[in-house]
Amino acid sequence: MVTRDTIGHAADSIRREVIGWRRHLHQYPELSFEEHETARFVEETLRSFPGLEVTRPTPTSVLARLIGEKHGKTLAIRADMDALPIQEENETEYKSVHPGKMHACGHDGHTAMLLGTAKILSGMKEDLRGEIRFIFQHGEEQLPGGADALVQAGVMENVDAVIGAHLWAPIETGKVFTKSGPLMAAADIFRIRINGRGGHSAVPHETVDALAIGTQVVGNLQHILSRQTDPFETLVVSVTKFTAGTSHSIIPDTAEITGSVRSFNEDVRKQVPKQMERIIKGVTDAHGAAYDLDYEYGYSPVMNEENITGLMETVIMDTLETDALLRLNPMMISEDFSRYQQEAPGCFILIGAGNAEKGITYPHHHPKFEIDEESLDIGVRIFVGAALAFMEEKQTS
Repeated sequence: MVTRDTIGHAADSIRREVIGWRRHLHQYPELSFEEHETARFVEETLRSFPGLEVTRPTPTSVLARLIGEKHGKTLAIRADMDALPIQEENETEYKSVHPGKMHACGHDGHTAMLLGTAKILSGMKEDLRGEIRFIFQHGEEQLPGGADALVQAGVMENVDAVIGAHLWAPIETGKVFTKSGPLMAAADIFRIRINGRGGHSAVPHETVDALAIGTQVVGNLQHILSRQTDPFETLVVSVTKFTAGTSHSIIPDTAEITGSVRSFNEDVRKQVPKQMERIIKGVTDAHGAAYDLDYEYGYSPVMNEENITGLMETVIMDTLETDALLRLNPMMISEDFSRYQQEAPGCFILIGAGNAEKGITYPHHHPKFEIDEESLDIGVRIFVGAALAFMEEKQTS
């Protein structure tokens, strides 16, 4: 029987390899949908493990299947592989060698953890019941995301449950957060163009001032949250970009407004573009302007299924300590892991990767972002433990 100690010894034996894989990936980052060398490295590494069926569902993703000797359920474990368009400012021996590209979110660690998990479990094939699928996903950072393409390619066919993890620097190493129900929000994007009539700043009465109208639109959009949404619902409407004008003496004929909408409730989510259009139309009509609204639905909310989450919580507490499992509020960040959860019940967790004593305090998507590499070992142990617990659950059912 595989025990906690067995898993611990196996994780210890590959600790340096996992760190090495992570540092290699960190040094050679690739952006979303461009992960050709990353996928090649992952594929070659997986093929060095025994008993895996390795395929390429898309040009920049990898799938490995480990089919146990006994019949059982199928568990999918997912890691994302893409980097960000950021110039790294860290000075380490493994810093990015690709100008303007950096693993500033921890995806290099996710990939390394799943490689480590695959290596350990591939050595236990004779003891495994059912199938484990290791999904190495491309393009999480950029819409439309890589998860949908992988689902369309069939990686979730006949999968009974799916799990995934994100290394999370705001949480200290040794702590893990998850919960059943809503964990991460849906994230949508809006782009508004106000079309007025420009002219000289000395004769504003002869213009339709797109800039002035745009500021009214921005102000009124806040009423969606404060006056048109149930206060017990969670909703964020953020204007993040306003572009208008070219000179102090020119009243612009256009203004462009961009922002994001974060939500958990699908009914609330579907109402936002309707409320937004009603507000924009009212303001522009009142001032004789026109408008264009482009509303793009992004990733759906990450909703953790109760039973799978319960299993993950048990594994986390068994792997670490009972107080390592944090009880926090849902987060307004988003993740296309939600696409897999539309195909099978799943659970996503956040593994602490921050360490103030080591100076690892910079936020995600920062040029000096770093992770505490001790978190990689924790992730491997949790993934392996979860896979074995899932299969054991089948055996005793």
